[in-house]
Amino acid sequence: MSEKTSASRRAFLRTGLAGGLAAGGAALAAGAARADDPLITDLEAQPWTQYLGDGVDAAPYGLPSEHEAHVVRRNVAWLTADPVSSVNFTPLHELEGIITPNGLCFERHHGGVAQIAPSEWRLMINGLVERQLVFTLGDIMRFPRVTRAHFLECAANSGMEWRGAQLNGVQYTHGMIHNVMYTGVPLRHLLEEAGLKGSAQWLLPEGGDAAGMTRSLPLEKALDDCLIATHMNGERLRPEQGYPARLVVPGWEGNMWVKWIRRIEVGDRPWHHREETSKYTDLMADGTARRFTWEMDVKSVVTNPSPQAPITHGHGPTVLSGIAWSGRGAIREVHVTTDGGINWHQARIEGPSLDKSMHRFVYEFDWDGAPLLVQSRAVDSAGFVQPTKNALRKVRGVNSIYHNNGIQTWAISSEGEAENVEIS
Repeated sequence: MSEKTSASRRAFLRTGLAGGLAAGGAALAAGAARADDPLITDLEAQPWTQYLGDGVDAAPYGLPSEHEAHVVRRNVAWLTADPVSSVNFTPLHELEGIITPNGLCFERHHGGVAQIAPSEWRLMINGLVERQLVFTLGDIMRFPRVTRAHFLECAANSGMEWRGAQLNGVQYTHGMIHNVMYTGVPLRHLLEEAGLKGSAQWLLPEGGDAAGMTRSLPLEKALDDCLIATHMNGERLRPEQGYPARLVVPGWEGNMWVKWIRRIEVGDRPWHHREETSKYTDLMADGTARRFTWEMDVKSVVTNPSPQAPITHGHGPTVLSGIAWSGRGAIREVHVTTDGGINWHQARIEGPSLDKSMHRFVYEFDWDGAPLLVQSRAVDSAGFVQPTKNALRKVRGVNSIYHNNGIQTWAISSEGEAENVEIS
């Protein structure tokens, strides 16, 4: 933060605590409390001080405040023909830090949520193995387990933006992502228990839902960092996230993270099933398709301010915040611009910086009320730099709906309202 910005912020806090700002600072004072505010001076007048609150058993499973009832996943009805095979979106603009609460993690289903009792769940490993095995959930829990923070991003996240600005809200442009602490068993332990034959090179994980999701997974990746997860953020998986167990494939597109996993077949070549041929391939401008584009490339987005989170306090000290992530490692740095890329400033990465995990970045500045063109640009530990949308289109055209990691622009008006736009 510059010396000028720091001094301005100190002055703001001094005057606010001393009884509010003078009339000339009315815009900055919007929403600021005064020392003579009855909400602080007249404690007995407040209803919450006049009666006892709920006891410890009122909500055996805790719930958010009723004042946060608007913070929910939301869908876009016209995106799909039926909500059973559809997606809803994480409210990124309402969150801080890097961990997504379990109840706000976006959902993507191909056949609705499978309801499976833990006692009835089984996982088979067959194919090119020495011993075909079937595990119960109890069996899985006896293997050594690990806990890691990873993001899960749908390959179609930002997919509607390929041809231009479409959806006016970060929840809808970038909300097919969440970041949680997964606890599970490294997949290599189960494969070692079954014994891999020498010709084994690929796996075919299969889901137990009505869609019977399958994807070809290279054995090298499976032995590296994949998990059979049973918990997220310390509690059991939610049904919509694959309860009682799912596959975790860190850094790779979400379609490969097979939920309600029931079988893993070991083979010597990829299977080329529906979800990796007609779907989840990247159609290029010349009609050819890129296949097996597993990694989710370096990406970032400003979540505040954004269309669902306008600037409401007027000019003065302003906090810009957002998230960044990469399937190829950690985020090394994030730069932000408020003038459409003429000048870039290095943002501060706030909180932990973990491998294949979401990162929170922050940039504080004094807003003078002039219109802004806000962007962020991330650089990952592998050296990849987040591209512009035009740079992506030059290479890949606009036929695909997958793997759009282009730089996002929000136009902020002098009133603080934000809109999804593109600049060239």
